[in-house]
Amino acid sequence: MKVGPDIAVVASLLGDPARANMLTAMSAGQALTAGELAREAGVTAQTASSHLAKLSAAGLVEGRKQGRHVYYGLSGPDVAGVLEALSGLAARTGHTRVRTGPKEPALRRARVCYDHLAGDLGVAMLDSLTHRGMIVGTGETLVLTEKGEAFVTALGLDLPALTSLRRPLCKGCLDWSVRRSHLAGALGAALLTRFFNLGWATREPGTRIVSFSPRGLEAFREIFGVPAEAEALA
Repeated sequence: MKVGPDIAVVASLLGDPARANMLTAMSAGQALTAGELAREAGVTAQTASSHLAKLSAAGLVEGRKQGRHVYYGLSGPDVAGVLEALSGLAARTGHTRVRTGPKEPALRRARVCYDHLAGDLGVAMLDSLTHRGMIVGTGETLVLTEKGEAFVTALGLDLPALTSLRRPLCKGCLDWSVRRSHLAGALGAALLTRFFNLGWATREPGTRIVSFSPRGLEAFREIFGVPAEAEALA
C-alpha cells in the first residue's frame, strides 16, 4: 500500500476549471463571497457553493462569516505558492489561454501573489537584494543577512515583529510569468504593504494588478537599485 501525502486528491480538486478560477481569484489575498467567486468561475451560485464546500473540506480554503455573508480565502500562502507554480508549469508547457486580454502586460509587470509582489518588478527586487548580499540562498530557502536586516529596518519595517510570526521570514516563490523566484514570506508581504502605505503603488480594483505611480516607481528603482532595463530582463 502506498504511504505519504495523497497528491491525487489535491490535484483532482485543482483540475476542475471552475474551482481553478475560484482559487486563482482568491490567490490575490482578498476574501470573496460565494457570489463573487461564482462570477469569477462563470457558474451559478449554487454550483459555486458546492465547489467551495469541497475546497473547504479539503483544507484548501477557509470561510469566515461576517454579517450576512461568508467570505472565502485560501487557507494559507502555501496554497497560493502551489497555484503560482502550476501557472508557471502551464505557461512553460504551452497550456495558455487563447486570448490573453488587454491587462496581460500589466499583470506580468507587477501583481499580487497572495500578499507579496510578483511579476517583473517582484523578481527584479529579489534579484537586487540577492546581488547586494542582503538575502542569500536559492529556491524556496532564503535567509536575510545582517546587511539585509539593516536595510529593511531603515525602510521602516518592524523586523522583530516579522521574525516572531509563524510563517518564514523569507521564502522564494516561483514566479509563473518570469519563471524565476520572487520574494514571499513575512518580509515579502511586509514590503508590499509598505509600498501601499507609502503611496508608491495601488491595487487595481477587481484584479491582481499592482500599479506603481511614477514617483513610486522612481523610488522603488532607486532604493532597490533596479534599473529600468532590469524589468524587461527579469
